[in-house]
Amino acid sequence: MHIWRKEIRIALIGFWVVAVVGLSTGYFWPFLLVFSWYLLLRQTLQINRFEKWLRDGAKGQHPKASGIWQEIYFHLYQQKKTDKRRKKKLRKLIEQFRLSTEALPDAAVVLNNSDEIEWANKAARQVLGLQQNDNGQRIPNLIRYPDFITYLKSGNYSQSVVIPSPLNHRVILEVRIIPYGGNLRLLLAQDVTQLKKMETMRKDFVANVSHELRTPLTVLKGYLETMQDLDDGNSPLLTTSFREMQSQTERMQHLVDDLLLLARLETQRKKPQCINVPSLLSQICKEGDVLESATRRIELTLESSAYIYGEEQDLRSAFSNLLSNALKYSPDDALVKVRWYQTSNELVLAVEDFGEGIAAVDIPRITERFYRVEHKRRKKVAGTGLGLAIVKHVLVRHDATLEVVSELGKGSCFRCHFPIRRLCTI
Repeated sequence: MHIWRKEIRIALIGFWVVAVVGLSTGYFWPFLLVFSWYLLLRQTLQINRFEKWLRDGAKGQHPKASGIWQEIYFHLYQQKKTDKRRKKKLRKLIEQFRLSTEALPDAAVVLNNSDEIEWANKAARQVLGLQQNDNGQRIPNLIRYPDFITYLKSGNYSQSVVIPSPLNHRVILEVRIIPYGGNLRLLLAQDVTQLKKMETMRKDFVANVSHELRTPLTVLKGYLETMQDLDDGNSPLLTTSFREMQSQTERMQHLVDDLLLLARLETQRKKPQCINVPSLLSQICKEGDVLESATRRIELTLESSAYIYGEEQDLRSAFSNLLSNALKYSPDDALVKVRWYQTSNELVLAVEDFGEGIAAVDIPRITERFYRVEHKRRKKVAGTGLGLAIVKHVLVRHDATLEVVSELGKGSCFRCHFPIRRLCTI
């Protein structure tokens, strides 16, 4: 503000001098015109010098000037020095980021909204086969696996996709995409070859052991039945022992059957077909009512007649497990509600009971194998701990999700959400 006052004061003094001289000589207007042209020409020359300095990139020392122009040059020079320091700091941060990402063991690729590569680290060049000159190339043109392209186009990156490495098909990569910064996406690829090998070994081990156990269990069960038939009832200890052995053998048989079913769900694929879900649920609920012969506890509500595309035997196993759990973990006289309905974007099966409920801390783990909620009960509830694991695998194979809502002492509701694209007609 001080420099502006000085400029205005100089201009006013100039006009006063022109006025005095002009009025004393009788040439006031010519003198005023010349003085005005002088001021205009002076400012025009200063603007021209300023524009030329900016056009040259404002490099080097700014032109010499006085008055307000000196202040303008000074402030721009200070701003230029500040920007230079910021750029230097930013370059240092970028260099640190580049070095840290280059050191990452996982492949990292930055993609724009057109699926073009903006940047890739060293690991991406090693496991994905990218080159330094691939920047600007579309990633689907370089990684052509159908599963990856479908995942990339879907826009739903909540899950990852597993693909072989383009350089070595024996190397398995787990690829995940993370959107950030508006239109940018970060593609991360992790080598999971050893994990997949261990998972395959585990599946094979469980399947082989379960299969090998089936034969001796069948023989043992047969001999027990024969010995029970020969039991004359004179020895209560022997009779009780046979009954307990029979119960434990059946429990082991159910466990083996569930393990074999899980192994099949993880490794085998059946040909899907259009399933009449209302009819399937009616059969399952009728079988459940037969088992609960003392009273009808199951209330089936069919709000939709929709069929879904899937595997009938797998769906039967999942739905039966949900209904069986609801019956087991609720009082003998408590109602169990089964509801099949449709919304605008999904098909839903809800199984609701009014039993003991599940603590919030246990809900995330109830679909794990052999996990059972620790709860004091009046009666012992038989089970293998694999029922909800089977439900989870069946739903995954049908692109569905399991939602669990529960409150201790009030009951639980298990909802199976099937995407609307599974809807089919016969």
